Amino acid sequence: MNSQKPSARKIGRDAETGRFTSVEKARQQPKTHIIETVKKSR
Repeated sequence: MNSQKPSARKIGRDAETGRFTSVEKARQQPKTHIIETVKKSR
């Protein structure tokens, strides 16, 4: 079994205000939102 945890995760961000949003909302509104990949720090 592979018991490794993911080393990165995706987050949504509003491009105008910089606030975090859900990835689902960011995918629905690509003109005003960005999906970022954040690496997990050790």
